[in-house]
Amino acid sequence: MKKTILTFGFLSGAIISLLMALAMLFQDRIGLSHSYFLGYTIMVLSFLLVYFGIRSYRDGPGNGAITFGRAFGIGLAICAISSVCYVITWEILYHFFMPDFMDKYGAYILEKARASGASAAALAAKAQEVETAKVMYNNVLISSAVTFLEPLPVGLLITLISAVILRRKPEVRQMTAAN
Repeated sequence: MKKTILTFGFLSGAIISLLMALAMLFQDRIGLSHSYFLGYTIMVLSFLLVYFGIRSYRDGPGNGAITFGRAFGIGLAICAISSVCYVITWEILYHFFMPDFMDKYGAYILEKARASGASAAALAAKAQEVETAKVMYNNVLISSAVTFLEPLPVGLLITLISAVILRRKPEVRQMTAAN
C-alpha cells in the first residue's frame, strides 16, 4: 500500500507542480480572471491519479477487492502528498520568482470591486483587507496553510468519488457438497 501511495502521490504532485509552474510562466497573458479556471483544471487533472492509484491497489495487492474506507484512505494519502508538492512549488514560485504576486492580485481585487460599482467606503475596506492579506502572506506558515487548502477540496471530492466507484467486496467462494 505504501508503494502505491508514494508512487501515485508523487506522480500527481509532479503533474500539479509542473503544470502550475508552466501556467505561472504565462500568467500575465492568461490574466488573473482566467487563472482560477486554469488552476482548478490543473488540480483535477493531477488528482485523476487518485483514481488510478486506488484502482492499482485494488487490482494488485487488494486481489480485486477494496473497501470504501481503505480506498478513501489511499486516495486521501495520495491527495495529501500531491497537495504538499503543490504548496512547495507555490512557495518557491512566490518567494523566488513572483514576489510581486500579492501586489498584482491586490490590484486585481480592487479593480474588480471598483468595476462592480463598490462605494468609496467598500473600496477602502477592501483595500484594508488586501493589505492585511499581504502582511499575512509574508508569513510562510500562513501562506503554506492557505495554499494547502486550495487543492484539498478538489482532491477530497475526487477521492470520495473514486472510493465509491472503485470499492469492491471480495468474492466469497461458496462451499459445495463436494467439498
